[in-house]
Amino acid sequence: MARKAPRKTALVTGANSGLGLAAVLQLARTGLHAVGTVRSAEKAEKVHAAAEEAGVDVETRLLDVTDAAGCKDVIGDVRPDILVNNAGSTCYAPVADVMEEEARHHLETSLFAPIRLARLALPHMQDRGWGRIVQVSSVAGKVTYPLMGWYQAGKHAMEAVSDALRLEVAGSGVQVVVVAPGGFRSGISEDMADVAHRYRGSKYATAFRRLDLGFTLVQPFWTDTDEVADVIAFAATAENPKGRYVVGRDAHVTLLVSRIVENFGAAVEARDKVVRRLIGLP
Repeated sequence: MARKAPRKTALVTGANSGLGLAAVLQLARTGLHAVGTVRSAEKAEKVHAAAEEAGVDVETRLLDVTDAAGCKDVIGDVRPDILVNNAGSTCYAPVADVMEEEARHHLETSLFAPIRLARLALPHMQDRGWGRIVQVSSVAGKVTYPLMGWYQAGKHAMEAVSDALRLEVAGSGVQVVVVAPGGFRSGISEDMADVAHRYRGSKYATAFRRLDLGFTLVQPFWTDTDEVADVIAFAATAENPKGRYVVGRDAHVTLLVSRIVENFGAAVEARDKVVRRLIGLP
């Protein structure tokens, strides 16, 4: 009698809420052995409760992705066939207001951590002759807006390194996929509201207030978190995935407009003037 192939294991970082939680639950629904990383026992309990409600099994591991030793231990223990790098952080502030220590911490979370985890997981995947690394990015990985410079820096850099990695490891049976959603329903609007409140009375008060209002107005057009999770699960399990998936109509429109503008030098200056006036930059 032929032996049944063992279940593949998928490791999702930042799985305690939002997109990470939706993704780990969806991967579990596909029949994978799903493992989610969280930063506290309390958050692990929330994952287990959500999994029980969804009728699936999800394991958890405690991990702060900025802890290099912790990353090594978790990868060595789980030995994932599929790695979904979802953990990240936001950084909404004028570039000049962000001190180097804060900027380094943000890049550690959004750039170095996912690449470190991928590097640690690669030997296990290459030994099996199969592996999948899914890097959760954003439309901000290709497009730049004001007051989000360091957030975009992490996403731009992570996508660039991931593109290079995809080419370098394809011959070993490991595929690297970037998933780039536009807006989706999560805690992002609350984050922006907090930032707008923090900048009250500053020269950027109007700009952040308008950004906060803009986020509120466009939320009805954002993609549902479960839809993004479906794309992540497909990217993780499809036989021949694409190198990059853009998710959401807003993301497709934003990228199209950006490409058109970048092809016309004068349009860049016009766009800059419109954007600055629209959000009320000083």
